[in-house]
Amino acid sequence: MLGGVAQSLPIHDVLPDLLTALRKQTGAVLIAPPGAGKTTAVAPALIGEEWCSGQIVLTTPRRVAARAAAERMAEMLGEKAGETIGYLTRMDSKVSASTRVLVVTEAILVNRLIDDPELEGVSALLFDEAHERNLDSDLGLALALESRDILRPDLRILVMSATIDGASFADLMGEGAPVVESEGKAWPLRIKWLGSSPQMRTEEAVAAAIMQAWREEEGDILAFLPGVGEIERARERLVERLPETPILPLHGQVKPPDQRAAIRRDPQGRRRLVLATSIAETSLTLDGVSVVVDSGLSRYAEFDRAAGTSKLVTRTASQASADQRAGRAARQVPGVAYRLWKEGGHAGRLAYAPPEIETADLAPLVLTLAKWGCSDPADMRWLDQPPAASLASARSRLEGLGALNEHGKITPHGSQIAILPMDPVSGAAVLFGAEISQALDAAKLVLLTQERGLGGRGEDLLERMRRWDNDRSPRAQSARMLAERWAKAAERLVSGAKSERVEPAAFMALARPDFVAKRRDASGESWVSAGGRGYKLDPASSLAREEWIVICDAQGSAKEARITAAAPLSPELIESKLANKIERCSSVRWNEKERRIEARLERKMGAISLASGPDPRPNGEAIAALLLEKAKEQIADLVPRDFLARARFADIDALSVEAIEGSTEFWLAPLLAGRRDLEIAKGKLVDAILGLLDWQSKQRLDKIAPREFVSPVGTHHTIDYAGEDAPSAEVRVQALFGLDTHPMVGSAPLLLKLTSPAGRPIQSTRDLPGFWRGSWSDVRKEMKGRYPKHRWPDEPWTEKPSLKTKNAFSKSAE
Repeated sequence: MLGGVAQSLPIHDVLPDLLTALRKQTGAVLIAPPGAGKTTAVAPALIGEEWCSGQIVLTTPRRVAARAAAERMAEMLGEKAGETIGYLTRMDSKVSASTRVLVVTEAILVNRLIDDPELEGVSALLFDEAHERNLDSDLGLALALESRDILRPDLRILVMSATIDGASFADLMGEGAPVVESEGKAWPLRIKWLGSSPQMRTEEAVAAAIMQAWREEEGDILAFLPGVGEIERARERLVERLPETPILPLHGQVKPPDQRAAIRRDPQGRRRLVLATSIAETSLTLDGVSVVVDSGLSRYAEFDRAAGTSKLVTRTASQASADQRAGRAARQVPGVAYRLWKEGGHAGRLAYAPPEIETADLAPLVLTLAKWGCSDPADMRWLDQPPAASLASARSRLEGLGALNEHGKITPHGSQIAILPMDPVSGAAVLFGAEISQALDAAKLVLLTQERGLGGRGEDLLERMRRWDNDRSPRAQSARMLAERWAKAAERLVSGAKSERVEPAAFMALARPDFVAKRRDASGESWVSAGGRGYKLDPASSLAREEWIVICDAQGSAKEARITAAAPLSPELIESKLANKIERCSSVRWNEKERRIEARLERKMGAISLASGPDPRPNGEAIAALLLEKAKEQIADLVPRDFLARARFADIDALSVEAIEGSTEFWLAPLLAGRRDLEIAKGKLVDAILGLLDWQSKQRLDKIAPREFVSPVGTHHTIDYAGEDAPSAEVRVQALFGLDTHPMVGSAPLLLKLTSPAGRPIQSTRDLPGFWRGSWSDVRKEMKGRYPKHRWPDEPWTEKPSLKTKNAFSKSAE
């Protein structure tokens, strides 16, 4: 053990076992509860080991935890950070040639492994807080295990956490990796269940709980809220009630000096309130905290494959997260945790939050592995395999960037993107900037999309960039230095850069053309992207007056996600830099109002129409295909109703609605040639359909369901097969004189709708002989009164049929 390290931490009880395990083999798992000291005691204890001639790299999920852990270890050695103990994060570092223990964020370890798979000068990798299952942590461990197996058999790998399944990690690491477990020092912890109030906003409920804890308990209070917005609103409420109390926010956007103030006791000895996101769940010990107030909520980034963006979602925290949070209160003294949910509902929470590999955008992982030489992520070691759908989405987008070829292999352009320490889209944007000597502008714009609060707030990234340029704060200065490093890295990858000035948003538009969007209403609230998605923007935003923007971040559902970060684009830039994304296309569509086909010629960028007009030379085949499709949809209305009823009565399969619809290519397509509407003569439609039948089927149709009834007098009457009383036919009663049998249609009696000489209804019957001998006498009397010139015999079934008057009939009989 290195001199100067205190021996009062519970972890020291198992350090001998851990040291022995790592002397014998290269992998181990350490399980130690919060406060045991694993983060700050293990790495210094390894420095003196015979096998440890190089550097120890300790990973942690967050920048604030990396800096705090390094400063705490350095303090324990009586040094400053940057000497024996150093740290390296994206925007801050303290490291020197004498640094033996280097604390880094997980993403930095991944980049280092990719750049140097052998990890020259590194003796051990320590993965702290592995239970959080961040994507970079899982990826870093997979890469480290493969590096050890192939290149560095001497590399020690230690996985550390308080809540992980040690056996699963041990199996993953192989070689019979031992699990060393520390009992830790368990200070008493009380839980108070306050329940929830649906009527209260989160910040209101947390503020009320804090005030209750302030009155009932002693010691500093740490409160967990889901995000920065809730923290700020809770802080505003508490400042009014506790004006003399230090109320300190703790989240990723807080400046390093303020983060240190939140971690350490108040120098004036005052009681403090710390309002934190899940950043304070693990790795950090907040001196003086003995009370925790837990909202029970966590905010996660989830990738929406349909929208192609990651969105923040607020969910109930898992049981493991709740235990970690409560444990913050009992790390140094007996503590109490106030939980804003009911005890009975606790068991219904997820045991653990889902690993990020199941919910995150996997494009960075896929590109990193492709650079590593692995085109199939299934070949790597994972606790949980990456979802196939997420991998397919990632590959598709990387192919669109030109970073992967169709076989999943990395391209030269992809190799350049992968070198840059950022996600693939951001890397492509900075490279586009470097190609025209504007790498710094592109890097700054990319950094703004990643660093919340940099340059203030608001959706307009260019406005935030202007504010950032005038900001002289340490955070702004560090961010500028980081953007400059990115820009220089991209410039080294590009040869023969052009000297050209374009608006900065062009680089994001080139990298993510599907997210170029056009305003589609006067207020600027509604937008449509080239990728076909609809978005909403606050009409009060300065961007609402723009015609074009490129969307860099959006939150909410895929259909109407809210734009949270974007940059304006000029129409001229769309026409010049994105000309290869614009295409001229002819389209045909059905105009429902006019009931006809329209042919349009459009210039389009994806789903966005730039110009549209009638197509003077439309595609005839496309028109015919769409017209036929519409005809199929309306076949029951298009074909005469009476014909379909007749075919149904005859029960001929070839004339069913389904059969007619299924054969439209044969009988209907010829009738549609050269047309744009469906106004086809009914007779032509029927004749075309009948043309499908063979001779026997036509004979059967005419026999079972004839079109007409021919009366004894020779008149023709259309038979109605569609009415409720079908089959029926309307006939003048005089045309039936001499008929003493009832006419039949197939096996059904024809309903005779009898009329007067003037065509007025008299009576309907399906029994003509019965009618003659029954109600005819009453009908005869009435008809004689109305039509005295016509014949109205007593026994019409014995008479000769004729429609003539009495005089005309008599003359014809002479």
